[in-house]
Amino acid sequence: MEINSRYHTPDEINELMSELIGEPVEVGLFPPFFTDCGKNIHLGKGVFINSGCKFQDQGGIYIGDGALVGHNTVLATLNHGLLPEERHDLIPKPIHIGKNVWIGSNSTVLPGVTIGDNAVIGAGSVVTKDIPENMIAVGSPAKVIRSIYDEK
Repeated sequence: MEINSRYHTPDEINELMSELIGEPVEVGLFPPFFTDCGKNIHLGKGVFINSGCKFQDQGGIYIGDGALVGHNTVLATLNHGLLPEERHDLIPKPIHIGKNVWIGSNSTVLPGVTIGDNAVIGAGSVVTKDIPENMIAVGSPAKVIRSIYDEK
């Protein structure tokens, strides 16, 4: 709430985020930012989180150095059982985002997903499965369309 309540300098943001997640960070963050716990978020150096992001971190969120997270991205680490009698069960699975990953605005990353180093996720994508390093994935569900190194 403190992060979202008023303007903060970058140093103040780092101090507040460090307090929230329980470890020192060097992060770029444009509020508002929402999380359910905070203590299960692990951020590498130079991570940038744009405004409106929602991190449901009970299952654990790991973001590598230099990753960019676009506006309104949702990182959801909890799922529910499919059977009606299990529907209220919470099933946590961590999300791992590699170094230098770029996640486009309005994307959703689901529980248990790993996104490899340098990958790019197109805006508005829903990432339901692992994305290999150096790949571009787009859509709902997100599918790999090519390597970042392929000619356009």
